Amino acid sequence: MIMMAEKNTYTAAAEGERLDVFLTRQQQELSRTHIQKLAAEGQVLVNGEKRKANYKLKAGDSVVLTIPQPEPVSIEPEDIPLDILYEDSDIIVINKARGMVVHPAAGVFRGTLVNALLHHCSDLSGINGEIRPGIVHRLDKDTSGVMVAAKNDRAHIDLAEQIRTKAAHRIYWAVVHGNIKEEAGIIHGAIGRHPVDRKRMAVVTENGKDATTEFRVLERFGQYTLVECKLRTGRTHQIRVHMTHIGHPVVGDPKYGRAKCPFAIQGQALHSLSLELTHPVTGDAMRFEAPLPEDMQKILAALRSRK
Repeated sequence: MIMMAEKNTYTAAAEGERLDVFLTRQQQELSRTHIQKLAAEGQVLVNGEKRKANYKLKAGDSVVLTIPQPEPVSIEPEDIPLDILYEDSDIIVINKARGMVVHPAAGVFRGTLVNALLHHCSDLSGINGEIRPGIVHRLDKDTSGVMVAAKNDRAHIDLAEQIRTKAAHRIYWAVVHGNIKEEAGIIHGAIGRHPVDRKRMAVVTENGKDATTEFRVLERFGQYTLVECKLRTGRTHQIRVHMTHIGHPVVGDPKYGRAKCPFAIQGQALHSLSLELTHPVTGDAMRFEAPLPEDMQKILAALRSRK
């Protein structure tokens, strides 16, 4: 099957706006650097002519952005150990290690959870294509904890709907900077691309998606707080962005945290502690819990010893 490139047509409204800035706002899933690369490759036309990224638009200009289909890749099974919490013929629940990428992307095609699942499982759901077989939801590379994957399409469809409607409940634990005075709270704030650094997400007033996070304080350590978080929505980097937004970034977060981390942890101290769901075939209520990883246990032990 021949994969056709994706073409998107827009009409400029503002006079004098840079072409790359305009397109980044229209295509929020693409970074400004990616837009600039596409313009350099001749994939951006203004009124039928190729234009550079710094071209200043005129009101009414017709802009066509062509996004080429990615080159097909072959994802190979790899014998990577998995911490399996539960498995049957329909689903597999694992405790993902911090540092493991969930699925191949952006030149990372080895060492991912998908590579490991392809080796371990005889079959996985195909709804998400060959790059993300079985993947119903994801965790960031440096977030550890409970994840579920689907072994067939029936299970995938049901699980995806449970996660979309929040019928499946996920609880996260995080160690954050600062002393949160409230016992609990709700953070509302639409999340979208950062207006300057397009590789980051941020709470924004325009072009964002509604996002809500509930948190509850579990333990205080003066300069640090252990919190439990529940997601009412599932946006990219949601907990990390929301905690930073209220002035309490997650400890060790390389993207949204503070410059120096006083603890030995590679990545953010954020862990998907538990997952409650209904089995997609049997209808049984199920709950899975992954113990805190050793690095977070050591952080908490150090903080408690100071108390």
